[in-house]
Amino acid sequence: MTWEGRIIVDPAILSGKPVIRGTRLSVEFIVGLLAQGWSEEEVLRNYPGLAREDVQACLSYAHELLQEERVYLVDA
Repeated sequence: MTWEGRIIVDPAILSGKPVIRGTRLSVEFIVGLLAQGWSEEEVLRNYPGLAREDVQACLSYAHELLQEERVYLVDA
């Protein structure tokens, strides 16, 4: 599943945080709900404007960002 087309970044919406297109629900918020133990079904039930593909797009977006993350050791 690709996130393009479902996740947007617009400086006029939530100060430029990535959000689900057509909403003010951030990727961070949706991933946070899932991390707290919410099921996909609970998210969709509580936010009826979302589709299953929106939730999957949030996870795909987060996954892509984490793949690009690099860790550098620094001598203290």
